[in-house]
Amino acid sequence: MENLLQFLNVDLASALATLTPIVVALLASFAVGLLIYYVYQVSFRGVVYNQTFSVSLAVLTILTTMITLAISSNIALSLGMVGALSIVRYRTAIKDPADIIFLFWAVGSGITIGAKLHYLAMVGALVVILMLATIGRKSASREIFILLIHYSGEDDGVGDEVRRILRANRFQIKSKTVRKDSVELAVEIVVKNNNTAFMDTLKSLPSVTDVALIQYAGEYNG
Repeated sequence: MENLLQFLNVDLASALATLTPIVVALLASFAVGLLIYYVYQVSFRGVVYNQTFSVSLAVLTILTTMITLAISSNIALSLGMVGALSIVRYRTAIKDPADIIFLFWAVGSGITIGAKLHYLAMVGALVVILMLATIGRKSASREIFILLIHYSGEDDGVGDEVRRILRANRFQIKSKTVRKDSVELAVEIVVKNNNTAFMDTLKSLPSVTDVALIQYAGEYNG
């Protein structure tokens, strides 16, 4: 190693002094990226978990750190980086607003670590985790679903019976589609402690053909 450095006319001490902060920053971003990955995996509340997106969060933290280190070391290189990144087009739609939080967390942590503010990245990660844990604990016992009920259109009293059964839960009728021989009723309902006993009661009604409970992600097109 020393012979190679002598051949390249590079001093060992100066080489170590240059490489050590870079290695420490990349290792710190690696640790924070893994932390973001696991927090996203545990706190995910969507319908379909995307493994690729969670891995991208961890890698994005490291890449942002690398770019920040490169930009901070050379002004000319920073201008080239900005020009290169400006031509990239990202067309993947972010459907869950919570994913944007994790994207900003990954990018912000990478920039912070690249700026040699490692402690700020660690403290910020702890604060974010504490916030997610506090909010998640309050909402874990109450989840919002969309309840789809199909029943015969000839029975006009089913709607009143459905309201009577659901009155123990907070609900709101989102849409009602009337066809020639059937009716589809979409209801936004708050389910407490995963208690779905009301579905059996609804299914027992003579005019009801089927009942479906769908996790509500914030959007519904009736």
